Amino acid sequence: MKRVKLVAAAAMITSLAWAQKINEKEVPIAVKNALHQKYPDAKEVKWEKENQYIEAEFDVKKADVSVLFDDQGNIIETEQEIEINELPKGVVDYVKSHYKQNIKEAAKITDAKGTVTYEAEIKGMDLIFDSNGKFLKEIKEK
Repeated sequence: MKRVKLVAAAAMITSLAWAQKINEKEVPIAVKNALHQKYPDAKEVKWEKENQYIEAEFDVKKADVSVLFDDQGNIIETEQEIEINELPKGVVDYVKSHYKQNIKEAAKITDAKGTVTYEAEIKGMDLIFDSNGKFLKEIKEK
């Protein structure tokens, strides 16, 4: 029983180090302004501190969206949930042939330079692909 509590405490501490929820009052005004300028319909925004960045999570037309900002309100990255069938050609086949799990969720990620990558989430990890469907890397969930 002590081991279970210790493992649970360690997992909680690790998750706090990765991303920490913050109150909207703690979000710099430049970040709030940038969010509402880019996404004027964003409602029920959830804010988190992720390393040196601030992440806003919200829904747009029933799709989950998250935007990563620096303190000045510059967008570092956007991630928008997409349907699995919207992944580039070959991604689903790649996952089926290299992993035993099915894709649970998919997302389109755009960085500040406009580079698009795609994320296919399976149990325990995210698989990242370029815009042509070429596998780039796996990121294990913490």
